[in-house]
Amino acid sequence: MARDGGRARRGQGELEGQVLGALREADGPVTAAWVQERLGGDLAYTTVVTILTRLLAKDVVARERHGRSFLWTPTADVARLAALRMRRLLDGERDREAVLASFVTALPPGDEQVLRALLDNPGTDAGGTEG
Repeated sequence: MARDGGRARRGQGELEGQVLGALREADGPVTAAWVQERLGGDLAYTTVVTILTRLLAKDVVARERHGRSFLWTPTADVARLAALRMRRLLDGERDREAVLASFVTALPPGDEQVLRALLDNPGTDAGGTEG
């Protein structure tokens, strides 16, 4: 978290990950107020709803009407959310090949091996189980 005049400020995407993580801990569909309470701190209800709506647009949560509000359910995990952010960054660059080459050459050996295994067997995760 960055500091902003004494107040901690979350990094880009960090709040989305926290909201998605809270949803994944729930036993079932929950309200935005439940998520707000779960995250604690001084997070405004409207901020939670905004984040949930952004996650809905990214297709990583679903919502269903419940009275006058919505119940929210995760449809993806934090890894998928991070992958979507990575993809969005890559899509915004002109020279995809240069960006990918720079990314791959900067990987530590362990990550490089995971990436090679995933490229060799695209239908499985790095551990060899179906994904």
